[in-house]
Amino acid sequence: MASSTVGYGISKLQIDDDWASAAPNLRINLSILSPHQVQLAKMLLEMNQSHLFEHWPELGVNDDDKLAFFDQVARLDASYPGGLASYIKTARELLADSKSGKNPFDGFSPSVPSGEVLTFGDDKFIQYEEAGVREARKAAFVLVAGGLGERLGYNGIKVALPQESTTGTCFLQHYIESILALQETSCRLAQGEGPTEIPLAIMTSDDTYLRTIELLESNAYFGMKPTQVKLLKQEKVACLDDNDARLAVDPNNKYKIQTKPHGHGDVHSLLYSSGLLKEWLDAGRKWVLFFQDTNGLLFKAIPAALGVSATNKYNVNSLAVPRKAKEAIGGITKLTHQDGRTMVINVEYNQLDPLLRATGSPDGDVNCETGYSPFPGNINQLIFEIGPYMEELSKTGGAIKEFVNPKYKDSTKTAFKSSTRLECMMQDYPKTLPPSARVGFTVMETWYAYAPVKNNPEDAAKVPKGNPYHSATSGEMAIYRANSLILRKAGVKVDDPVHRIFNGQEVEVWPRIVWKPKWGLTFSSIRSKVGKNCSITQKSTIAIKGRNIHLEDLDLDGALVIDSIDDAAEVKVGGSVHNAGWTIEGVDFKDTSVAEEVRIRGFKINKVEQLEKNLL
Repeated sequence: MASSTVGYGISKLQIDDDWASAAPNLRINLSILSPHQVQLAKMLLEMNQSHLFEHWPELGVNDDDKLAFFDQVARLDASYPGGLASYIKTARELLADSKSGKNPFDGFSPSVPSGEVLTFGDDKFIQYEEAGVREARKAAFVLVAGGLGERLGYNGIKVALPQESTTGTCFLQHYIESILALQETSCRLAQGEGPTEIPLAIMTSDDTYLRTIELLESNAYFGMKPTQVKLLKQEKVACLDDNDARLAVDPNNKYKIQTKPHGHGDVHSLLYSSGLLKEWLDAGRKWVLFFQDTNGLLFKAIPAALGVSATNKYNVNSLAVPRKAKEAIGGITKLTHQDGRTMVINVEYNQLDPLLRATGSPDGDVNCETGYSPFPGNINQLIFEIGPYMEELSKTGGAIKEFVNPKYKDSTKTAFKSSTRLECMMQDYPKTLPPSARVGFTVMETWYAYAPVKNNPEDAAKVPKGNPYHSATSGEMAIYRANSLILRKAGVKVDDPVHRIFNGQEVEVWPRIVWKPKWGLTFSSIRSKVGKNCSITQKSTIAIKGRNIHLEDLDLDGALVIDSIDDAAEVKVGGSVHNAGWTIEGVDFKDTSVAEEVRIRGFKINKVEQLEKNLL
């Protein structure tokens, strides 16, 4: 038991008798506390948290639990910019605003910000792709991966989930292989100038930290050097019991404060406090790219988006997709205040429509002549210029404007149904930027940029017809669709899809076309490896695993798996390939005899017959 402060005394708390009498159970236990713990106790009492000690027994009873309590308080205090007192103070202000119904956008008028709208495969897109690949060696990537797959009906970490069943490649493997492909191509174009390795930081949580390490180590980091990968762990924040921001006691342990996740906005303070951002800046890096854990299409969009940032000199670039008016996805919006302040940020869909109606647009959020809302849909993939980013964080410590979303018991808003907490989102970073900051967006077509996997089969099946399912089923089918359309654009004859229903979701089933990022990093590289007179039927599967494989005069009606060594000369694959192929077999998601990662998709791949070309 760590204590050397016998007789430290309530007087050492430097608080008056009224405060002291408010926590008699704490006073009788002061002698077991260290000086730092006494100061934390003082802070808690000053912040009106004396209820935390009401149940404490006399000295000598459960002393280890009492010390463990202060260990937790110390962690909560150290992990929050400004400390726990600042957290409680901010909570009181935000809870008061919530109770009064204060509009966070009061005084602001919305307008459409400036940005780039890209069409896959056209000349402008290709130019931006080429510019982005050249810039990639000066970039660092940050994967936000603090969540488990429970919402998906998957008990593992989300980055371990296979993004598609054809090869079984998990999300983390795909991300790392994509970064390595960017690294190889970018460094080759730069001919050895500047940084030669692209670092990857992964923000984890208590739920995912150890399992992420295990996934990396058991797979030799999927080909990346271990020194390139840094894991950052975010801490949870204290829960709040009422509008006075009284900290909630854990219902399962009276010597513990209840905690919940703070949100992915913590990534900014972690990058700053860890020193990683300064390390990247000192190494000559220019860009940091933030991405989410289960979007299998993202890296098809990243080269062009990075090219947009470099060409337009954006300090902040938000990747976006077209959104229908009132669609349940936030809109990238320019807000101008009555006092002249401006900012370009994500405004949630349930706030955007009333904000427009209140500021001179009686119809609210409506589609324009394009058939979409003029406010592009935010997909939470961000590109920051490191220099200005570091300069801003040196002022804020990485603290992001927070919000609170209590669930009230009734209209009086005096009591909560359950405890709440402050939350923050990484896309709210631009709220603190000066008007001189160059903040823009890049709109990509949804089919090749955005197919998140986040809903379980039951929830996905309830999605209104025509809206995206965002499930493991739709996420995998989106990969096949995107790859089919890209090959079509490159000149391959690819059959139309058929419609099938899996787990209550009607989806398009395209040919199962997959390739390693090193084979097809950009549209230009894919087009250069596809000759004339290639065709792929709807029932077909093709997996391309080597770098220098070229398809010429290929007539595929079945399954074909092709591999080659990376430094092989150009390998041509063609001719007529006809076999029984791989079939898709339906699976009931309630069938617990089937692995979770299979049943949440509602289908499995039955590998009947294939041709394997191992050109090694």
